[in-house]
Amino acid sequence: MAEEPKVGVYVCHCGVNIASVVNVKAVVEHASTLPNVVVAKDYPFMCSDPGQNMIIEDIKTKGLNRVVVASCSPRMHEPTFRKALERAGLNPYLLEMANIREHCSWVHEKQPQEATEKAKDLVEAAVAKARMLKPIETVRMPAVKRALVIGGGVAGIRAALDIANSGFEVYLVEKRPSIGGNMARLDKTFPTLDCSQCILTPMMVEAAQHPNIKLLTYSEVQSIDGSVGNFTVKILKKPRYVNEDLCTGCGICEQKCPYTVPSEFNLGLGKRKVIYFEFPQAVPLKPVLDRDNCVYFKKGTCRACEKFCPAKAIDYTQQPKEITINVGAIILATGYGLYDVKTKMPEYRYGLSKNVITGLELERLTSATGPTKGAILRPGDKKEPKNVAIILCVGSRDEKHLDYCCRFGCVAGIKHAYYIVSHIPDAKVTICYTDIRAFGKGYEDFYARIRALDNVQFIRGRPMEIFEDSNGSLYFDVFDQNTNRLIRLNPDLVVLETGVVPDPSFEQIATVLKCSRGPDGFALELHPKLRPTETSVDGVFIAGVVQGPKDIPDTVAQAGAAAASAIALLARGEVESVPNVASVNQDLCSGCGVCEPICPYTAIVLEARNGGRVAKVEATKCKGCGACAAACPSGAMTQLGFEDKQLIPQIEVLARGR
Repeated sequence: MAEEPKVGVYVCHCGVNIASVVNVKAVVEHASTLPNVVVAKDYPFMCSDPGQNMIIEDIKTKGLNRVVVASCSPRMHEPTFRKALERAGLNPYLLEMANIREHCSWVHEKQPQEATEKAKDLVEAAVAKARMLKPIETVRMPAVKRALVIGGGVAGIRAALDIANSGFEVYLVEKRPSIGGNMARLDKTFPTLDCSQCILTPMMVEAAQHPNIKLLTYSEVQSIDGSVGNFTVKILKKPRYVNEDLCTGCGICEQKCPYTVPSEFNLGLGKRKVIYFEFPQAVPLKPVLDRDNCVYFKKGTCRACEKFCPAKAIDYTQQPKEITINVGAIILATGYGLYDVKTKMPEYRYGLSKNVITGLELERLTSATGPTKGAILRPGDKKEPKNVAIILCVGSRDEKHLDYCCRFGCVAGIKHAYYIVSHIPDAKVTICYTDIRAFGKGYEDFYARIRALDNVQFIRGRPMEIFEDSNGSLYFDVFDQNTNRLIRLNPDLVVLETGVVPDPSFEQIATVLKCSRGPDGFALELHPKLRPTETSVDGVFIAGVVQGPKDIPDTVAQAGAAAASAIALLARGEVESVPNVASVNQDLCSGCGVCEPICPYTAIVLEARNGGRVAKVEATKCKGCGACAAACPSGAMTQLGFEDKQLIPQIEVLARGR
């Protein structure tokens, strides 16, 4: 005989977030009149230790076997209250929450009476469902104690090192020939003006030499199957046409190669050989043969690299290689790309005039390993610019383009002004800005230091359009909001501090993983404050700019946090299935197969039974989305915690009206 429900209702004030709008006492009074409600109470912060202890004490002393908490979104504190029930010895899934903050007080701030009546209805509906709840038992499965990090920039390297230093194996996958990411392109980092390579390359070398890190460069993730604790990942390793075991990295092949093409690493500002190292500090220090531009692959001639290689490492027969690995956790660190100002903002003439460049291109011009060996020269005529304009927020904070801030463009622009006046002391720099956002540690001091320079001028205004006359000279007008004057500038060189977008590779990976993305395209964290490194996919974590624009210190900090989350999962050695998985009554199942293609997680298979077939749910893959239960025509498929007999009483309360 089923146990008689004994429900406890607990209404939270949430400080004044709820109580300033909703009449909490009236909600409690209403709840206490509902069938099977044994006790109803309120408390200023139900999620606090005293609030949780109140619930635990009532479960033990009053024999409660169902609990309703009326507070904030279940996304915020459902795990908190489930743990409270578990500490009291009650199955944690005998909990139902009523969201009277986001659904009542926050959206009906000016209608307190209506908000209170709505809160009463939500609580009553929650009680109606709670009476029908059943205990749910989860399944524990072993986790593969190995991790995958996708992306070899500073975030991916930091995360991989932290996991490896904890004793777990890590695969670090990078699509480019070398790890290092965008940071490898920088000359200096703000505000301390440290050499970027001096910070990054020791980490790159440490990652490559770490016994627990398997480095897979020039490789791309093709597919990911499985679930938390046991992902199966297929990786395509592209051919370098160089035997990495034999190659010593001497560079003779690159020296002897007679052909050059534009350098991707230098953003087209310089040339590279057809067989090349991505940059002098590349890790691994192994060259790549560019098949598309190699004369041997085009015409069957040349073979200079093979002829001069002392290690006999050139291998024209290499083919793409598919590698399959199993990991328990995945960290996404795919980084960022620059906003396409060439096609989307032609008014700034990027791509039309050689003397309009991006901030990242200026970094390559300034770098000692760049195309000009550290000399800042105009791409148009290779002369030193004497009058430089730096335009901030190009594409950023613009409702027509990217409505968000890139978070490092302002200080990067200030750093670029320093580059120019330190390399060319008699140059004049004008920075056109909307607002200067120097929020990081030491950034304001750095801003003040550069602003005090006599040859650096700041204009608060955004140029509308850049023009180029018949002599190739640039000019544009900008309205200075501080002086209410229209100013015409005639710069030799224009530097655009462009907005940032997710790296193009993230879209494919997010689709494969079914990882949620925000409206801006960046990865959507599970909770911005409480779970900023987790995603909607269990076991998949995010680090760096893949989650949203951020500077290097914040990127490295988040990488450490993501690694800590992955380590915690791997250290447990097991994972727990989600509670609200689908369940099939095979006696009712007709084997129609409607559910199988609907499942986005491939968690349903059809298996033979008594000469027919029936559906079977693989609990480790199921995420509890409920799509199969909604589509099942025979009613054989249900979702635990959301069964019809639980939802219908709840709907009846909400549908009756007042």
